[in-house]
Amino acid sequence: MKLYFSPGACALHPQIALREAGLAFDLVRVDLRAHKVAPDGQDYYAISPKGYVPLLELDDGTRIAEGAVIDQYIADRNPSAKLLPPPGTMERIRVQEWLHFIGTEIHKQFAPLFHPQLPAADREAQTKKIAGRFDFTTKELGDKAYLMGDTFTVADAYLFNMLRWTEHTGIDLARWPVLKAYFDRVSARPAVKAAVEAERARA
Repeated sequence: MKLYFSPGACALHPQIALREAGLAFDLVRVDLRAHKVAPDGQDYYAISPKGYVPLLELDDGTRIAEGAVIDQYIADRNPSAKLLPPPGTMERIRVQEWLHFIGTEIHKQFAPLFHPQLPAADREAQTKKIAGRFDFTTKELGDKAYLMGDTFTVADAYLFNMLRWTEHTGIDLARWPVLKAYFDRVSARPAVKAAVEAERARA
């Protein structure tokens, strides 16, 4: 399999999922500004018409887009890793709720903050929205190790990816001690460390 990624973007969580699941894959770096694939300079739009990452390419050439969908595909490739509860269970629905919430209510609120010309008033409004989502997540997380309790799931990989973005958008995660402790806990997982280092090595 190939995972198309760009350092610092939102392809980190499926890479974490792949490593947690113990699946073999190659990382393929994409320059999102030029929309070129490194190192050969291939037009990324020819591979992914949407033009963004992540994109997972299977061994038979089939391509899967959208991070939360990729996460679920990966989890189902190795059920023994317990990255996603079994189909038909309410626990699986809860993980899918988290994936949807993170994708629509956290991820999309961050996106405007990466535009350097965003007006200050808009930046403040977006930051306030994110703070509200973090307040909710803090309450739901409580004293649990992970979003679903003691078991790390693909939803945790996605949330971790988003929490890393606070470092680049001027949001102080220390305002939410529960989230900060959670972030540090997830950061210490070997698969997470390996994914972060792999991105850094290809930056």
